[in-house]
Amino acid sequence: MTTWYEQAEKRLKDGYDKINGWKEREMKSAVRDALLEFCRQNEEFAQAVAQGGSFPDCMAAVAKGVGSSLSDLEAYRRAASFYFDGAQVSFTMSIRLEPAAVEPQQTGILLDLSDFF
Repeated sequence: MTTWYEQAEKRLKDGYDKINGWKEREMKSAVRDALLEFCRQNEEFAQAVAQGGSFPDCMAAVAKGVGSSLSDLEAYRRAASFYFDGAQVSFTMSIRLEPAAVEPQQTGILLDLSDFF
């Protein structure tokens, strides 16, 4: 018997090439990958995907009412909610700046001979 994740993965991949609409086709790869990651994270979600609606219907729901753009986060939220009502998607983004390289410690005295003229 296959796991819920394997069933969900098969269902998403089977529906992948059946996507119609240019907006849906533009988003399908990223949305599928995000859904697969959610399925890896949560077996109950994987079960919902395996037993839920088709991936083309999911992508139609994601693209519904979209104008000229949609953030990735909103697309993933809509897709997750299609399969599991009330699912929440969070995103964390951070930046780390490494301090500038510190010059090595100087030993001894550094003289500028032009100071003596």
